[in-house]
Amino acid sequence: MSQAAAITPFVASQRDAELPLSGIGWLDAARRDNLDAFLVAGLPDTRVEAFKYTALRALGQRSFVLGDAHLATRMVDPATLQLPGVDGPRLVFVNGALRLDLSTLDALPAGLTVQPLSQVLVTDAEPLRFALARHYREAGDAFAQLNAAFASDGALLRVAAGAQISSPVHLCFVGAAAEGDVAWHLRHVIELGEGAALSLIEHHATSGAHAHLGTSVADVVVGERARLQHVIVQAAAEGSTLVRRTSVQLRAGAHATLHALELGGGLSRHELQVELAGDGARLETRGAFVLHGRQHADTQMLVRHTAKHTASDSIWRGVADDRARGVFRGAIYVAPGADGSDAALSNKNLLLSGSAEIDTKPELEIHADEVKAAHGATVGQLDPRALFYLRSRGIPQAQARAMLTAAFCRAVLDDLPNEALREHLSELVAQHLPQD
Repeated sequence: MSQAAAITPFVASQRDAELPLSGIGWLDAARRDNLDAFLVAGLPDTRVEAFKYTALRALGQRSFVLGDAHLATRMVDPATLQLPGVDGPRLVFVNGALRLDLSTLDALPAGLTVQPLSQVLVTDAEPLRFALARHYREAGDAFAQLNAAFASDGALLRVAAGAQISSPVHLCFVGAAAEGDVAWHLRHVIELGEGAALSLIEHHATSGAHAHLGTSVADVVVGERARLQHVIVQAAAEGSTLVRRTSVQLRAGAHATLHALELGGGLSRHELQVELAGDGARLETRGAFVLHGRQHADTQMLVRHTAKHTASDSIWRGVADDRARGVFRGAIYVAPGADGSDAALSNKNLLLSGSAEIDTKPELEIHADEVKAAHGATVGQLDPRALFYLRSRGIPQAQARAMLTAAFCRAVLDDLPNEALREHLSELVAQHLPQD
């Protein structure tokens, strides 16, 4: 390497970590190549557009140990894994390592396959070559590079063509307290066959205070006329760093809905990239972050319309209190020839403190004719007229503010069909709002 990144404690800890070599030539080559690329570039700074509002200087001064040496003895309260309305198959990882003792994979419904990636790499890795042998080279790809280098496990989830999976599949990722700061990396591959249907719950939970680093990269393919309902509940430890990338491809006639709730993490980032690649594909996304203290949450969403008569509708909300900072980038791209596309994006944000900050950046790029597209973003405070109305009805000011803020956030949960889960998430939001 002719040029290397500054050897900060973070870069050094990654450089010195032992690669989890598998003996599979193409996979091990990809691991080394991605690690080398990271060591050349290091962590991105704010001159990289994708990280303009998310500084990583503090992370660069930290070091992490790869993996948890005492994972098998980590106690996790089973209640940590529970979500109301979610009682189907469950695959659990603690500090990035598989815990079959906490998972529930017996009696899977016909047409559903849920396997640890580590198991599949031993038995039949070749079909995963396209996903796992990727070489990341963009300026903001540092965490994807680390994930490609070090991830040795994750979830492989397949739904056969025509299979209708009625019970939600629960992927649970628990951060547990350990003797030091742990780095963990997970890689997921999710495939829905033609005409299949699946409800997927992605749950990031915590068991004890910690300051770990976790990365997660998922490739999702939704086949022709298939339907995916994806719910993300992010309640990681407030001292932790969690970086995720989710890439979704929708084929002809496919329909995907996403509900995302970002509540935890000291530094959390989700890069959501969706391609409507087949004619008539549809996407609906609903999301919110609710932040307090010194939390920093960054959502980077890119929706690409590359086929005809596709539709996307996105509604995102943000709330920041104390000295928290939220970032939202919502980009819509309509490719040449993607005629008949219909795209809409709305991002509204509330500042509950004079020291809080929210940066929002809507983007719209259109290269096709006969397109409907709209986007908008706002950052403001609670409506004083609504607050006055509640106060005039005898409701104390703190309670009135909490009621209006909770209603503001619930707008992204109203169309979640799982009623028990919807009510639980609404309660989680209320718990994260100022109480006095």
